[in-house]
Amino acid sequence: MKRTAIFIYGVACYAVFLAVFLYAIGFIGNLGAPTALDASPTRPLVEALLIDTALLLGFALQHSGMARQGFKRWWMRVIPVEAERSTYVLASSAAMVLLFAFWQGFGGTLWEVQGSARLVLHALNFSGWALVLVTTFLIDHFDLFGLTQSWRALRGKPYEAPRFRTPGIYRFVRHPLYVGWLVVFWAAPTMTLAHLVCSAAITGYILVAIRFEERDLLTIHGADYARYRETVPMLIPGAPLKGAKTT
Repeated sequence: MKRTAIFIYGVACYAVFLAVFLYAIGFIGNLGAPTALDASPTRPLVEALLIDTALLLGFALQHSGMARQGFKRWWMRVIPVEAERSTYVLASSAAMVLLFAFWQGFGGTLWEVQGSARLVLHALNFSGWALVLVTTFLIDHFDLFGLTQSWRALRGKPYEAPRFRTPGIYRFVRHPLYVGWLVVFWAAPTMTLAHLVCSAAITGYILVAIRFEERDLLTIHGADYARYRETVPMLIPGAPLKGAKTT
């Protein structure tokens, strides 16, 4: 019964993630969702800024804090190991729902691209979403979102973490998932002040999160990841590597 419950829970958490992911496309791209990143202002600027800052900070603390190995070791004494990843996915989805529901627009359009350039930016934005999704499948989509763990629990098999691999675009940048998110937020046909604040905050969060994530990856994968980090740029293909010799 416990194994079946964990599997149903994992599937339900994944379904919530899919709904949130689809809504995020409309929210960030202003594509007909009930709420939008570039919404018209309804509150004074300072009040709106404080609300949005709290929402972004809450998401960052949840998303990064629950991903740390120390938190996981404590958390898995509270919940079944097989449900840990699904719970993380559910908590991240809940943080995003709060952001969607309470986000405040500031007004102040910084740019509004029209004509063929707008179509180009829309295409680039969708390519960012595609990169985010494709990247998850390259590194094991179903493990990343907890389905592998709940499926193996249903079958009574112990969890086996994915081995270290560098498929596809991972041969050119270490964090293509984050590259996709950066494209999603910055390739905007319409850029309001609220959108700019969110994009800048997400960029800062990504740069900080990478440091923590790579520390965990070095702990888990050791010399394999250390060699990988020495030979593959972080976010920009072909970028100079730290400590690399130049002529």
